[in-house]
Formats: sequence, C-alpha cells, structure tokens
Amino acid sequence: MVTPTVGVLALQGAFAAHAAILESLGANTVEVRTSEQLADVDALVVPGGESTTMSMLLERSAMLEPLRQRMADGLPTFGTCAGMILLATEISDGRPDQHALGAVDISVTRNGYGRQIDSFESDLDVVGLDAPFHAVFIRAPLVGRSGPAVEVLASVDGDPVLCRQGNVLVSAFHPELSDDDRIHRQWIESLDL
Repeated sequence: MVTPTVGVLALQGAFAAHAAILESLGANTVEVRTSEQLADVDALVVPGGESTTMSMLLERSAMLEPLRQRMADGLPTFGTCAGMILLATEISDGRPDQHALGAVDISVTRNGYGRQIDSFESDLDVVGLDAPFHAVFIRAPLVGRSGPAVEVLASVDGDPVLCRQGNVLVSAFHPELSDDDRIHRQWIESLDL
C-alpha cells in the first residue's frame, strides 16, 4: 500500500490537531499554505475555524482556483465544521463575498446549532463504525438540504452531521477534538491511491 501524502489546509483553524491524528495513522502530512504545496498532496483536510476568514485567505493566497481545480480533478477531501461550510454547494446565510466550493451537494447554515455557548457533544451512530463516536460540536453548521448523490453517515435529531459524496467527506463536528481516530482512519482507508 502506498503511504498517502495528506495535506491539511493551514491558513487558519484547527489544522495542527488533524495533522497529529493523520501522522499517528501513518500518513505523510503536509501543512498546505501555497498552491505549490497543494499540487503535491494526494488528499486534503479542510479543518474547522472561521469559514469567512478561510474563504478570504484562500482568495488572498491565490489558492482558491487551484483548490477548485484539484477538487474538480478528484482530490479526496475531508472538511470539518468550517471545512464543511467551504465544501458545500450553498451557504444559506453566507456573506456575498464568501466562497462555496461546491464539492458536496449540501446547503448549510453557519452556526446552525447556535453560538459558542450552544456548543454540545453527542454520541453518534456512524455508518461503518462498530460503536458510537463521541462528537464535539462548536458553532456547528446545520445541513438544510442534501442532494441525491450525498450519503448521510450520521445524524443528530434527523439532521445530517456526517456526509459523503464520492471521495469528499464532510462533518459538522470536530473529530480531531475526540480521543477517537476512527473517522480519520476510515477516511484514510477509503483513499483510492
């Protein structure tokens, strides 16, 4: 098996925790801050953080179009929280200058579960995992619509919180904040490299 080189978008947000988990699973990990670094990865994690800031930083660093192109060419991508927002087709309450990359056919609402004070944790039944996954939700996006090609892997009160479309995985929660690497492991093992 080829050891994948997994990039973690490192412009803003919780990238270091993702990198640590990926490295513990045996992936070669690169913090991605330039389009040249993006060109050299086999897969990419778009971490949580602040989605409007990440959108602006992608544009300012001239990475927005290279990222769109890599994803259009089939780059396996995993977006968590703000990453889910950026990878969505539609951001229902997004700013006019905020980019939705359209990698997964969902519509999301930023902070859909409420503000920081409304953060919560939940044990999720996840398709493919043999026991519940303890998930941490911080100012999490709410999925309002998911297209027919989207597979919902976990839900909270009927709302999708972990979705997959092709080789793109998105979560409304922060799996990097759990002491459980199973979602990262499942994603790494799904990479067709």
